[in-house]
Amino acid sequence: MIRGTRILLLAGVLLPVGVFGQAQQTTRSGVTEGEYIAHDFQFKSGERLAELRLHFRTLGKPARDKDGKISNAVLILHGTGGSGAQFLQPQFADELFGAGQPLDTNRYFVILPDGIGHGKSSKPSDGMHAHFPQYDYDDMVAAQRLLLAGLGVQHLRLIFGTSMGCMHSFVWGETFPDFMDAMMPMACLPVQIAGRNRAWRKMTMDAIREDPEWKGGEYKEEPKEALRTAQYLLLIAGGAPMLMQKNLPTRDAADKYVEDAEKRSESLDANDLLYQVNASRNYDPSSQLEMITTPVMWINSSDDFINPPELGIAEKEAKRLKNETFILLHDPETHGHGTHTWAVFWKQYLQQLLEKTAR
Repeated sequence: MIRGTRILLLAGVLLPVGVFGQAQQTTRSGVTEGEYIAHDFQFKSGERLAELRLHFRTLGKPARDKDGKISNAVLILHGTGGSGAQFLQPQFADELFGAGQPLDTNRYFVILPDGIGHGKSSKPSDGMHAHFPQYDYDDMVAAQRLLLAGLGVQHLRLIFGTSMGCMHSFVWGETFPDFMDAMMPMACLPVQIAGRNRAWRKMTMDAIREDPEWKGGEYKEEPKEALRTAQYLLLIAGGAPMLMQKNLPTRDAADKYVEDAEKRSESLDANDLLYQVNASRNYDPSSQLEMITTPVMWINSSDDFINPPELGIAEKEAKRLKNETFILLHDPETHGHGTHTWAVFWKQYLQQLLEKTAR
């Protein structure tokens, strides 16, 4: 049960959107930031937060149909450990958001939320540490739905999701099958996380929980050994063998890459990372895939360590979707699991999906 919602003013002028106000702070490149507050948010576990903060960014402006409803909203969902800010990187934004590009922000109202536990949204490191509610993907999608309602969005032109956001897309498609015109999930599988995918996640979580310096989540200083191990696992899971061999052609280059990765672990928070990885624990949309009636453009990459094509899962499960196109990218220049953020490799398929589902 959710009792009352509001959107906080960060800076600038409070603008009405439906029955809500929109907290807005216009930043560089026409990006507007805000925070949505959901009161008395109940998680699937039964736990509650008096105030759940959801940070978001938007580009473009809402357009309305003859009934006054927003008709051009696009929801873009990030992966584990990421945030909506990642989609402002040149390899994504410069390929998609400009004039004449697939998600031209003169045409579309693009919404980039930070998921629960990520970015500037509510997360364990805010102060609750290991007492923060044990959120999962269903909770994250429910919160995204509330954010959209707060922004006055009752229907989406498109849901686009990468990695964890890809999995969220499948949850959206089953939970709210009539809410969107099209879906584009990238870099995931719509089945329970098992095999090697589960193994590296459990290794990451165990490294944190079993480090004596974690102290049950009440550490005063980050458990450095645990985070270094976690960073190594993330490096392997997200790596692309062909590209890494090209970019790291010598032993010294590879060693330098690892050393730089160690330094990046200093920016991680152990509780936040533990919760982010653990949120996937009960994901499994496989039993209800037939409920997804929305046109789907599903794209994976052949060099994805996390979702290896040799499993054959994607091709099998795609046949159960009523209106889907599955694309497996084969290119020596792709970026492994992270290909989902390099739009140059797949933006033509996004354009095809938008043209196919145009009204």
